Amino acid sequence: MKQLTSAQIRQMYLDFFKTKGHDIMPSAPLVPKDDPTLLWINSGVATMKKYFDGSVVPKNHRMTSSQKSIRTNDIENVGHTARHHTLFEMLGNFSIGDYFKKEAITWAWELLTSPDWYAIEPEKLYVTVYPKDTDAKRIWLEEVGLPEDHIVEMEDNFWDIGEGPSGPDSEIFFDRGQEFSDVAEDDPENYPGGENERYLEIWNIVFSQFNHKPDGTYEDLPHKNIDTGMGLERVVSVFQHAKTNFETDLFLPIIDKTAELSAGKHYGDDATADVSFKVIADHARAVTFAIGDGALPSNEGRGYVIRRLIRRAVMHGQKLGINGAFLYQLVPVVGKIMESAYPEVLRDAEYIQKVIRMEEDRFQETLKDGVAMLDDLIAKTKEAGQSVLPGKPVFKLYDTYGFPFELTEEYANDAGLTVAKDEFDAEMQAQKDRARAARSSAKSMGVQNALLTDITTPSEYVGYSKLACDGILEDIIFEDELVDSLAAGQKAQVIFDKTPFYAEMGGQVADTGFIKNAEGKTVAQVEDVQHAPNGQNMHTIMALADMTKKSSYRLEVNVERHDKVKKNHTATHLLDQVLRDVLGSHTHQAGSLVEPTYLRFDFTNLGAVTEEQLAKVEAIVNEKIWANMAVETVVTDLESAKKMGAIALFDDKYGDEVRVVKAGDYSMEFCGGNHVDNTNELGLFKIVSESGVGAGVRRIEAVTSKEAYEFLEGRNHLLQEAATLMKVAQIKEVPNKVQALQAQIKELEATKQALEDKFASQQAKSVFENVQTIGTYSLIASQVNVSGMSQLRQLADQWKSQGLSDVLVLATAVDGKVNLIAAVQDEAVKAGLKAGDLIKTIAPLVGGGGGGRPNMAQAGGKKPEGIDQALAKASEWLAEK
Repeated sequence: MKQLTSAQIRQMYLDFFKTKGHDIMPSAPLVPKDDPTLLWINSGVATMKKYFDGSVVPKNHRMTSSQKSIRTNDIENVGHTARHHTLFEMLGNFSIGDYFKKEAITWAWELLTSPDWYAIEPEKLYVTVYPKDTDAKRIWLEEVGLPEDHIVEMEDNFWDIGEGPSGPDSEIFFDRGQEFSDVAEDDPENYPGGENERYLEIWNIVFSQFNHKPDGTYEDLPHKNIDTGMGLERVVSVFQHAKTNFETDLFLPIIDKTAELSAGKHYGDDATADVSFKVIADHARAVTFAIGDGALPSNEGRGYVIRRLIRRAVMHGQKLGINGAFLYQLVPVVGKIMESAYPEVLRDAEYIQKVIRMEEDRFQETLKDGVAMLDDLIAKTKEAGQSVLPGKPVFKLYDTYGFPFELTEEYANDAGLTVAKDEFDAEMQAQKDRARAARSSAKSMGVQNALLTDITTPSEYVGYSKLACDGILEDIIFEDELVDSLAAGQKAQVIFDKTPFYAEMGGQVADTGFIKNAEGKTVAQVEDVQHAPNGQNMHTIMALADMTKKSSYRLEVNVERHDKVKKNHTATHLLDQVLRDVLGSHTHQAGSLVEPTYLRFDFTNLGAVTEEQLAKVEAIVNEKIWANMAVETVVTDLESAKKMGAIALFDDKYGDEVRVVKAGDYSMEFCGGNHVDNTNELGLFKIVSESGVGAGVRRIEAVTSKEAYEFLEGRNHLLQEAATLMKVAQIKEVPNKVQALQAQIKELEATKQALEDKFASQQAKSVFENVQTIGTYSLIASQVNVSGMSQLRQLADQWKSQGLSDVLVLATAVDGKVNLIAAVQDEAVKAGLKAGDLIKTIAPLVGGGGGGRPNMAQAGGKKPEGIDQALAKASEWLAEK
């Protein structure tokens, strides 16, 4: 077996399958595109779903990739086991209806054992197969020549995600020797596939040959597929003779840098410290790549995952004696390790470091709040005479403040307490169940439609140069069947040999229009156009007259609608470049929608765009429009386009020939959409709104041309209406009038507040005289006529300063809503009375709820008729005390 670096292992894998006719696919961003079922790209096959379910037929049916992936379903195991990671790379080769078991198995064996490739000793390799998959076992025995005692039949060797493609699989194991094992040599688990550390699974080959139907039955797939996965981190540990994945060149430089930053800690000296080193190395890789791919820390979704990983790493840094921000310093180390495959990490390192540093600094403040919350929880537990911290608030510490359970447990032990781990685990499981349920509402992968995938009729799109043409009707799909004719009133999908209709792609909506016969009569309306699996433009039409296959028709695009769309599409290109210039190079497109009446553009940014920045963006876009820049399209090869500096968007897969759209010397992007000939055709650009749509993703909506004029005219009309209402002669006088009115309102509100305060003070005299004695306590409970909670708090402050009773309860009703306040003097609090308990008891009687501190609490409600009952209940509550 050769001595190889991780970079060499990755590249050799890709190179090997390239020799077998595979296209090398780039690693897709971790943030999924158009897949609501996934929080992150979590495997190599996750990026291939559209090919596996037949919704798209790939140009080359053989593909290979090294796909970066994130999984966080068992984050607690990271650092405690040899091979758990949040970020990992999955090496894979895929066949979409091309080769099958024989090639997949024999090529895997060739790559692993050939002296020209990995050169692993054959006797160290074992495989598992599904017992009913006699074909796979036969190939291993006869084609590869693997001894039968190196093949293990396993019942769970069947890959199934529920509805959709499924099939048996064959796993390949490497025998690391008994010295690596954690069980005795005669242990029943000491076999390939058993629970042991000796036999390491390095590769899984899935033979996707069935459709798992909704009724639970299985049927043969129309096109059988191959999906394989080899974890890079695992196989590197084999080549580098590492006990765990962490003692490899993928992690050790990060661990070494962390040791430099620590208070004299060294990896390998202490098992507890080693866990922290591993967690930090793992999480540093994950957050670096996630942020680099456009995700940002937040309180929900994938942003919450990043925040949680950063906070876990910070907590483990503290265990190593690292105080203050440090994780951001590991980003260049991660970038250097991965440079050969992912040069963008070093390119974007400054931006990634900035994001992580900001989050680390924010967490330091949050940490103080968490420690205070934990101290309070410990104090309350001791006050109650208990010795166990309840699991629910401990989980809140973990979930909200990033406190690892182990750290809370240490604090508790120092205070002579334990933690209810079973309750904590129950809360953790409930959260996982909620997350799983949220993602399971959409199907992970569709079922192949052989009808569409088998349609290979050529179809040429001519809409770049003309918006009307004659075309032969080649295919008609009606109610999921290929038919030869359509009757009036039937809706169907049709494919022509030529079409000027644009199929929806890249955010640009599809063209609509009409189909006419040779006599010029309209025989169908085109409602939508989408790409068929083999790339043809497939038109959804409503037939207005009979239509027949192989007949010639005139296809005419709705020109007015098309022209509006192409103006807005060109505007998105200008906007994209201007945002980079104004906000920074870190900004990139995260989605777009180009409609006839408006455009929507999503982009990455740390925070909201300021009013000043928006104004600057809008001004520059208009300057480029008025600069009369020619918009031209260059069709060239992929490498030439990249050398030109054209911007590629998302993880789009580009063919050998690409279209580059240039707006003067200012904007240059890969794009297959429609555009104007000159920027002056846009006329005017106006931003309508800017908002947030997710963690680190902002959205601008804008209009151009006629719609921009109508938007501004609408605003002008509103201003004119406002001027009329304010009785000013000219619009320019409106701001001064508004300021004057605001000053007047402020003055009136101050007068109103003074009158209300005076009225409240007058009421206080009569209210405070009515003191009830209940047992050893005194109570004032009354309804008062004030404007709301502010006046109730003022009365409570007067009561407290004068010491008029032990307990106070006041209620007021305004516009059908109830406000309640309860207050308890400090001495009574010490005796066990708590305002929060009192308010929770009486609030339901007014149809509401509330809470607060022991000495003061408040509530709201919507049942004024229950106020008398609530006040009476306060007396009963105090009597019980």
